[in-house]
Amino acid sequence: MPMNAPRHVAIIMDGNGRWAMARGLSRAEGHRKGAEAARQAVETAKELGIQYLTLFSFSSENWSRPAKEIDELMNLLRYYLKKETAELHKGGARMLVIGDRARLPQDLVALIENAETLTKDNGKITVVIALSYGGRQDILFAAKELARRAQAGTVDLEKVDEEVFSQYLMTQGIPDPDLLIRTSGESRISNFLMWQLAYAELYFTETLWPDFSKKEMEAAVAFFNSRDRRYGGLSQEKESRG
Repeated sequence: MPMNAPRHVAIIMDGNGRWAMARGLSRAEGHRKGAEAARQAVETAKELGIQYLTLFSFSSENWSRPAKEIDELMNLLRYYLKKETAELHKGGARMLVIGDRARLPQDLVALIENAETLTKDNGKITVVIALSYGGRQDILFAAKELARRAQAGTVDLEKVDEEVFSQYLMTQGIPDPDLLIRTSGESRISNFLMWQLAYAELYFTETLWPDFSKKEMEAAVAFFNSRDRRYGGLSQEKESRG
């Protein structure tokens, strides 16, 4: 186990489609293989002592994909929630889902609520699924809610600082990520946790998500441990030199 496992790891799980295409398989098969990689990532995170794992499974922009692919993804999510919720609960994992649920099918929302209720008291690891989620959307929703409360007189805008604002985000109560991992060779955050990633270490790998293994997760954590996290201050080495 690493000496300094990050408390919270967020992952942009990218490359399912390219993985499938390279093998002459359907995109649906790539997504199924990606779900298996997600299951392994949860187990590895528990082994490494990571307390929070956030997985970007479906973005607000993904709604523009072909209807057939969206239906396949929703069916996969249904299958995952029905099949894996009991296993997550048995393993001591708490599940939370962030994102705009208004756009999701009602039966899927019911499965999400059931999973959250069943696992709410578990403390081994918190698995956060970002579903129908966008970082700008998250910030906008928080700003609108603060504006409504200020108009109603229940919030004093002069007392709103970063800590208070964070309490209105979809991730309220969850610490900001220490490490962001993105697979498939892309090196951008793609509207994911834009507020929350302000001081995260960013780790990019060429590996396509379905091939993301325990070894890959360990490499990302080793990268995290090699970084000098200063949060805008001086490094320990510079401080020691005066």
